[in-house]
Amino acid sequence: MTQEQVQSVVNKMFAHISGKIDDYRTSEPDWSISQGNVAVCIIDDAGNIYGKIWGTNKVRGRSFYDVAYRKASQVWITGYKTGEYERLVFSDVLNYKDFGIELPDLMGWEGGQPLHLDAETRISCGFSGFKGVNDLAIVKNALEFVLAN
Repeated sequence: MTQEQVQSVVNKMFAHISGKIDDYRTSEPDWSISQGNVAVCIIDDAGNIYGKIWGTNKVRGRSFYDVAYRKASQVWITGYKTGEYERLVFSDVLNYKDFGIELPDLMGWEGGQPLHLDAETRISCGFSGFKGVNDLAIVKNALEFVLAN
């Protein structure tokens, strides 16, 4: 995909997520953790960073974006989902030194994942604000919706 096409997909993903925030509020049992302050960060293969913060508390939004960025950047560097990468490192399947992220800096939480836009184009995504499994689903569902429409 061209840079313009990637930007278009990402913008449509953000719009889809924006339209679903109220749905997540009513179905997310841990909404009280974020109080609607959630964030997503996407890094494309060229290193371009796209982000969006939802909510009214800028400080909490900044904190959630920081986590989303750390998730996305770890995925961008390693190519593995957050949580999965740590399991592989700590079970001695992967050597963390091969990726340059020191052990204290590993993310550990779910919510970061690589997603493919087409056969050649991958984006590294991080979402923060809900439980990790929900963070993963929110971004994956947004991409599936955009690619189907």
